Amino acid sequence: MKQNARNNRYEANLPELEQSAALSFALCRIVFKSFAKTDIPAKQLQSKNNSALTLMKVIPTTLILLTLASTQSFALTNEQSRAKIKGIELYNQYKATSAIPFLTTAAEAGDHEAQYYLGEVLRKKNHYVNEEAKKWYEASAGQNDLYAMIQLGRIEHDICKISNDCPPSHKQPIEWLNQAKKIAQEKAEAGDAEAMCIMYEITLDDAWLEKSASAGNAFAQYWMAVSLKQGDGFLMPWKRSEAVEKWFKLSAEGGYPKSMIEYAAILYERGDIEGFRHWNEQAAIAGYAESVYGYGSYLAHEPDTYGFPYDPVKGYSLVSSLSILNGGGGMQENVEYKLPLIAAKLTPAQISEAREQTKKWAATHPPLSFFPEKLSR
Repeated sequence: MKQNARNNRYEANLPELEQSAALSFALCRIVFKSFAKTDIPAKQLQSKNNSALTLMKVIPTTLILLTLASTQSFALTNEQSRAKIKGIELYNQYKATSAIPFLTTAAEAGDHEAQYYLGEVLRKKNHYVNEEAKKWYEASAGQNDLYAMIQLGRIEHDICKISNDCPPSHKQPIEWLNQAKKIAQEKAEAGDAEAMCIMYEITLDDAWLEKSASAGNAFAQYWMAVSLKQGDGFLMPWKRSEAVEKWFKLSAEGGYPKSMIEYAAILYERGDIEGFRHWNEQAAIAGYAESVYGYGSYLAHEPDTYGFPYDPVKGYSLVSSLSILNGGGGMQENVEYKLPLIAAKLTPAQISEAREQTKKWAATHPPLSFFPEKLSR
């Protein structure tokens, strides 16, 4: 989003109706960047209802996926749909290489979103847009995928131009950007909050970011808060603090886990420890890997800093669930350090119980994710 911040940051067929329902259910376990909002005050929620509320906010997140890929999802077989879901899940866990075969299955079947993510994986793997990545971006952009168009528009050194063998139908980067801008602007003017955010990406006009945030896009709300926090705009200090809190709070209530953690920190500084604990738990429930690690550690009192109830079995369960994150993100090292500390507090029977809890958590919560931005650099 804001460039100076972004550069510093980190990877049997079913009948059509049955297949669509199966895909919708599975997609509801993957969390991305646009979230539904709720007006329920956090402190009115009890512990069990907190988990349910977060999951209900996570589920509408996937409506973006269903909207973008609805025409393609009907064309996918059940196996191809599962491959797409798994591929995106692995991508969000910084396991890009492992995601390639899954994304390829769905991309070859014509799914524009899988094609886009496959292009992303190949670009990052090779550190530039090679011919294979470009092929999949173009396949996705040919189906009006705005994210793919923008990535094609960002190409600085086109391989075919360097080798002087571009086909007559070859589009210049600026043509892709202009096409993306035209489509996004039409959608934005019709009230599409995501399209407003995309317009910001294309134009870098802060007005579009604020419009998207005001229209309820939790991702844009997060970046409004971040930009104000780092000094953008002209505000008096106390007004700036109020605005930062406002946008982080709205984004957190909309289900964006990174905002949950930021808002929790604001509440902690104010002395609201209960609010701090609440939003850390909610971020973990949403599947945010860093929060799962923190929440599990706090429950096991490793460390006992913020007054979380002592539950080392659940703490062990949560921290051990992160063992699958052996790609990027540095989580494996954290787990290897923390898990023995918690295990020392448990009996063998309690460790067995914790492992069963890990399985139940994975079956009833969204997949673990680092929540990388969909439109990365």
